[in-house]
Amino acid sequence: MEKCQMVPKSDANSSFTATSVRYVECQKNQAADVGGYAVDGCGEFMASDEEGTNGALTCAACGCHRSFHRREVGSEAVSEYATSHPRISSN
Repeated sequence: MEKCQMVPKSDANSSFTATSVRYVECQKNQAADVGGYAVDGCGEFMASDEEGTNGALTCAACGCHRSFHRREVGSEAVSEYATSHPRISSN
């Protein structure tokens, strides 16, 4: 599951930072109750239901809450000028 959020930066050319969040492998210790350590091997969070419901926070693959999955945050600078003004082609 990947989310994207636009965050304004305070500089002269009005650029934005696009922040994407992914939830990857599950890190829940399945053997904690017996004193061991074992993960289930779930490689990426997949929501069980649509965004805004309780099922959106439960992984369809392993059944764990999203908070057990490792979070990756990436950001990319996006210029407002480049996204709001289409390029005009010459004929």
